[in-house]
Amino acid sequence: MKRVAVAHPNIALAKYWGKRDRGRNIPAVPSLSVTLAGMTTTTSVEDADADSFTLNGVLSSARPLERVLAMLDVLWREAGQTGQRPHVSVMSRNDFPTAAGLASSASAFAALAVAADAFLETNLGLARLSCIARRLSASAGRSLYGGFVELSAGDSGTLELAASPLAAASHWDLRVIVAVTTEAQKEVGSTEGMNRTTATSPLYEAWVNAAPGIFARVREAVLERDFGALVGPVEQSALTMHACALAADPGLVYWNGTTVEVLRAVRELRREGLPVCFTIDAGPHVKILTPAVHETAVSDVIASLPGVLRTIAACPGEGARLVGGA
Repeated sequence: MKRVAVAHPNIALAKYWGKRDRGRNIPAVPSLSVTLAGMTTTTSVEDADADSFTLNGVLSSARPLERVLAMLDVLWREAGQTGQRPHVSVMSRNDFPTAAGLASSASAFAALAVAADAFLETNLGLARLSCIARRLSASAGRSLYGGFVELSAGDSGTLELAASPLAAASHWDLRVIVAVTTEAQKEVGSTEGMNRTTATSPLYEAWVNAAPGIFARVREAVLERDFGALVGPVEQSALTMHACALAADPGLVYWNGTTVEVLRAVRELRREGLPVCFTIDAGPHVKILTPAVHETAVSDVIASLPGVLRTIAACPGEGARLVGGA
């Protein structure tokens, strides 16, 4: 038996950075994201003689395999199964840079959750799958849903926490232009970066205190489809998150020189009258938001910048879903 699912990464307009409870992967701050059509993870789960995980054609072991098997084991237990879980071969492929700050873990675990749920016939439903995916990758809980999605903060006593849809993909005709500034993986992963920031950054508490207010402003702007009101809190969320990470010990520098030049270009476009803003996750790539009507004008400028290897055009898309099986 084989089941195949696809999922898309999401970008947080109001950032998630930091955990209340590492063991349960409970976010310290609320976040709001948009799931992006235009970048896709395809994951299959099928019968095998022994468990294995292949990512982008390369057989994985150690931590990547452990995380994949952990999700399968949780699904098996959640369904009340007491016997031996079937051995599986999991194969996953991204059509965009992996582990580079483009939320590949979000789409990966969302696709895995849907494919494994179908393969194991656990039928847990999206909300339950979101909660389970969030335990492995908080942003994966959001990629289970399409469109605009929110994930609340929790506390150390929170046992269950799932993302929830805020608005459908059709709610707002935005475009997200991803400026790819390197094809290399980032040196420090998001989990390690968050843990270091939490433990050592003198700005961490300021970030945790400020994030809910920024989130509320982003949420209102999304619901009202008010791009002018969206610009300020989206950029503030990204820059405050990175300031907090930069102040860790040792500091986390996720940007490269091209990252900075893209930020300058976005602000210059805005001075020239185009509605445009940027956001940056834990990586060097910049995501530029603009209403659909301005996509070509913005994309042409960004693609022409020295150091931008290529651009990826994306828009609000669907949640994780099955696409095949046998």
